[in-house]
Amino acid sequence: MKQSETQSVAQRIDFLRREIDKHNHHYYVEDAPLISDAEYDRLMSELAALEEAHPDLITPYSPTQRVGAAPASAFASVRHAVLMRSLSNAFDPEDVAAFDKRVTDALRGAGLLPAGGAVEYMAELKFDGLAVSLRYENGLLVQAATRGDGQTGEDITANVRTVRSVPLRLRGDDVPEVLEVRGEMLMTRQDFERLNEQQQKRREKVFVNPRNAAAGSLRQLDPRVTAGRPLRFFAYGWGEIRLRRKGGQVDLFQQEAGDAAMPRDTHSGMLEWLAGLGLPVSDLRRSVRGLDGLLAYYEDIGKRRAELPFEIDGVVYKVDSLAAQNVLGYVARAPRYAIAHKFPAQEETTVVLDIDVQVGRTGALTPVARLKPVFVGGVTVTNATLHNEDEVRRKGIYIGDTVIVRRAGDVIPEVVAAIPELRPDDARPFSMPQSCPVCGSAVERLEDEAVTRCTGGLFCAAQRKQSITHAAGRKALDIEGLGEKLVDQLVESGRVKSIADLFTLTALELAAYERMGRKSAENLIKAIDQARKPELARLLFAMGIRHVGETTARDLAQHFGSLDAIMDADEEALLAVRDVGPVVAGSVRRFFSEPHNREIVAALRKAGVEPVQESLPAGGNLPLAGKTLVLTGTLPNWTRDEATRHIMAAGGKVSGSVSRKTSYVVAGEEAGSKLEKAHSLGVAVLDEDGLKALLGMK
Repeated sequence: MKQSETQSVAQRIDFLRREIDKHNHHYYVEDAPLISDAEYDRLMSELAALEEAHPDLITPYSPTQRVGAAPASAFASVRHAVLMRSLSNAFDPEDVAAFDKRVTDALRGAGLLPAGGAVEYMAELKFDGLAVSLRYENGLLVQAATRGDGQTGEDITANVRTVRSVPLRLRGDDVPEVLEVRGEMLMTRQDFERLNEQQQKRREKVFVNPRNAAAGSLRQLDPRVTAGRPLRFFAYGWGEIRLRRKGGQVDLFQQEAGDAAMPRDTHSGMLEWLAGLGLPVSDLRRSVRGLDGLLAYYEDIGKRRAELPFEIDGVVYKVDSLAAQNVLGYVARAPRYAIAHKFPAQEETTVVLDIDVQVGRTGALTPVARLKPVFVGGVTVTNATLHNEDEVRRKGIYIGDTVIVRRAGDVIPEVVAAIPELRPDDARPFSMPQSCPVCGSAVERLEDEAVTRCTGGLFCAAQRKQSITHAAGRKALDIEGLGEKLVDQLVESGRVKSIADLFTLTALELAAYERMGRKSAENLIKAIDQARKPELARLLFAMGIRHVGETTARDLAQHFGSLDAIMDADEEALLAVRDVGPVVAGSVRRFFSEPHNREIVAALRKAGVEPVQESLPAGGNLPLAGKTLVLTGTLPNWTRDEATRHIMAAGGKVSGSVSRKTSYVVAGEEAGSKLEKAHSLGVAVLDEDGLKALLGMK
């Protein structure tokens, strides 16, 4: 090789070492990774390949010659009795096949595997947390340490003692004199989400992912902080072991020592032994045979990955026989008898090209990042949800930022965090539009909500299917025969753009749609005609006004008496309605202030839709005014919807839960826990006849 080429390779190696050292520091010391795991793995793989091709350039301080980063100076140092090694990685079936062949050939050469025989392996999860070592002496936890650089870690004993899944005393009478346990400290997804919610409420730092949260929680100088963090521990290996024998003799065993028998002769047996001592061990481990067994386990765990309560980034294969492990031995940084088979990366880095706004079926405006295409989680990702405006602000995401993108299993991709250090000068912040990008209607965001919504519910194309399906429902206009699939066809064909268009349909054109014969079309037209004279409350509910449910629609109808009066009412007038507060009043006012919605009302009237006010009881008395009722079980004659309508027409409210404020519980056959709670609270219980008596009906 020419001198200039050698110099170029040396410069590249030097650059890679500096980059990896920088990222080790951010990951292990500052708990603030700058790049994804996949990008880090690529840097390490490139460096290892260059050093293998140019062994004369390898130096003792290369990242390939040690496991991790140096411990932080804020913690006392702990020297591991037995080196805490890392694992080599496999990224595809070919890598696994090569590993199995190396192991098989070596064991056959040593006479430990017969010709044609398959190697017995122990397959386990590769947890995505923080590797730690726990030292027990005479059954008591005396020390805990991080992996550090493999030889020396940080003393985190006080913090680990607060983790409830770590036993302070081992179980059983025959505990070892010394046991050094290796395992992973992690945080479940659910616990991680709760922790970030708490951090956000306290306006403190939120964590990028569960692994980052676990590392940050363990490396707290105040153990009381760690005690408040939901950490979990799983054991998967061991270091030094000293066992008592009869007569007081003590035998020393180590994972790397082959001169004496271990407590068990297989890795799977050792895990069972650890579990018997009270140490948590994953129950998703499995004994498998040969290459087919390894790949079948990988595929099975891959399918279940998204359902697991915690993060994993692959699986680990270990030769099960400890005698075979000792024969296979070690390379500089990893055992030859084990390998980590990694899943496709769930996190990658890419660039936010733009941020668009999508309008959902309910009118919610959602910012969506348009990304430079990146392969993550097994697919190419070009878009990722940003949820809402507050989330964009919290994560500090600008258009033009380099960001970490995450995709776990079948979960929709999301932007986890921005990397401010890589922000270009022309990056710009995002702002939510003031009008709907689909229909141009005004948008609103209430003070106590994170979501911004379009107010053009009856008009907005993005909301058409949802609004029409809702309007046709039993509790609204009750148009029997107008199901979701037909609504989809009507909207997608462009024939129906609003609920007003429903009343211009003909049987002839309906019969042409899929699964709609002549008779079905005629029946649907009859149902549509019957809906031309709805109760005012039903029409109000059908309009899909935000915060206006059945009860509120009934209250508005009974208070104002006509649709025009409601449309023209100001907020002060609306606040005079029973149980209508500022939120509901503001929502109704904004809905009818939107010109598009008034145009739909005019179109409804032009199509012959005119609401009728439900007649009030004699003298205007409402026998259930101010009363709250709960329905449970099956009534003999009325459906639950029918009973609800009668109660609301009489001024009552229907609730889904029983409390001390409940006036009556109406119970039918097979009434459940609601009836039991009514009895326990002393709430009056009625049957259907009792309800009819209250309503003044026979």
